Amino acid sequence: MTGTIIENLSGRKLAVLVTFLLLCQITCFLIGGLVAPMPANVQNILGTVCKDTSIMKNDTTKWFYNRGKGKCKSVDLGETRHDVSERDIVFAFQMPIPREGETYDYSRWQQNLIGVLQIDIGYHSQMEVKPRSTITIDARLAYRNKEDPDYDWKLYTQSVEKRVLDCDIDIKTEDYLYNCSHIPLFELGSLYHDYYLLNIRLPIDTPDMNAHIGHIQDMWVTVINQNGGFTKVWLSLKTVFFPCIIGILVWFWRRIHMLERKPVLLEKMLLTLGIALCFLNAPFEYLTLQFDLPFMLLLGDIRQGVFYATLFSFWLIFAGEHMLIQDASAQSSLKQYWRHLSAVAMGCISLFIFDMCERGVQLRNPFYSIWVTDLGTNLALTFIILAGISTGVYFLFLCYLVWQVFINISQKRQSLPTMCSVRRLHYEGIIYRFKFLMLATLICAALTVIGFILGQVAEGQWKWDENIELEYTSAFFTGVYGMWNIYIFSLLVLYAPSHKRWPVNDNTSDTQNLSEEIEFRGFPNERSEISSLTSFIRKATID
Repeated sequence: MTGTIIENLSGRKLAVLVTFLLLCQITCFLIGGLVAPMPANVQNILGTVCKDTSIMKNDTTKWFYNRGKGKCKSVDLGETRHDVSERDIVFAFQMPIPREGETYDYSRWQQNLIGVLQIDIGYHSQMEVKPRSTITIDARLAYRNKEDPDYDWKLYTQSVEKRVLDCDIDIKTEDYLYNCSHIPLFELGSLYHDYYLLNIRLPIDTPDMNAHIGHIQDMWVTVINQNGGFTKVWLSLKTVFFPCIIGILVWFWRRIHMLERKPVLLEKMLLTLGIALCFLNAPFEYLTLQFDLPFMLLLGDIRQGVFYATLFSFWLIFAGEHMLIQDASAQSSLKQYWRHLSAVAMGCISLFIFDMCERGVQLRNPFYSIWVTDLGTNLALTFIILAGISTGVYFLFLCYLVWQVFINISQKRQSLPTMCSVRRLHYEGIIYRFKFLMLATLICAALTVIGFILGQVAEGQWKWDENIELEYTSAFFTGVYGMWNIYIFSLLVLYAPSHKRWPVNDNTSDTQNLSEEIEFRGFPNERSEISSLTSFIRKATID
């Protein structure tokens, strides 16, 4: 009678396979810890205060920058100047920061760029900043490449945005600055060009516009981009894992079709999980080296969301299938798990809608942010908090299911002493292997949940203005990513149908073996052995 490879693989071969997979896992952690740099770079840029003497303030062909030919005429806002009004002030930011005698530019390997605005406001008794004032920003973003002249800036995008300026001060004296919150400014889904230039104006088109924001002394823009060295390591891992998972998927499905039965639920879920992992592994990022693809951030979120949904659904079915004790004629289906899968689907759909509300709109307007209003901020924080709580509850529920599975194992193990020696050793080996696999599943689930929660916190900390110190190292990124591939690879190998047949006769009658097999059929041979058992019963009846 046939079963799965995990049941029939010899101990020596299984030890070699597990050792190889553990070495691959250690290698993934070492690559992240020893080879890859930090995942993201953070650079603080002080804005150059320029004086705009032109009559046409809306001219998008005129740009102000602090380095290069035709740089702007700088102004010191700390001095009292009667020849400069608010309409004439332009804050210029060149990204990256230009350095004398050095050529430093952005690389397409750096993938994306996020800008966060910080404003220094000095205290004046006659110009106090009101709590939660509204600041109107006229932001214009330009770009140029290495082959372009220093003055040849081209318009990338522009927008007039309103942001909430939340400031407070401890000591109200002229020498102190307000403590103001960070303001999310823009987010680019690709870094296709070499240099970027940001010009910010504070318009006063109406009497109430920017009337309660105090005396601004300086502006800072914090830019965050993915590290190019980390991207190279990350894509190298994808390039290696992508064909490996495709190859093992083809091998797995061929072994399924060699059997004289239809695939069972667990095998279908394994195939779906493998396809979702291939979608995640596909190195689409190589296309950004040649083309400007601002939707890559959104596509990456969708790919990760599809993988999370499939992985979380698989774990529920994986534990549930090994917990069921069914008749030989019973067949599992997704309908039996509709409650669990509905909860996972609702969570993933909610996160997808939230992501589309921000990054979907940013494809048209990079200066848009859902965090700019109280309603949007509360809604975004609610989504993130609920996502963290939901994943924590999911992990606890998965632990409960695994505990139920172990109870089922203990109940089945009580029948081992009554079996013949060959069968007892066979099933004891299966029990130990299955327990090890379930513990590996729990470890994988724990690291996945931790990574998901930390990812949500790390992405939102600049936007909700919380000073959270997160050392989100490259080793954790590459280790968890490698763990997903190694774990799913091992499942596809171990749960593929085996073509070996182990003996059913150990100096005992076929009737005794058959009764033992019926007594133990609920664990863990699954429906692959149940179908074989049905054929064996039919054959015995005919004989």
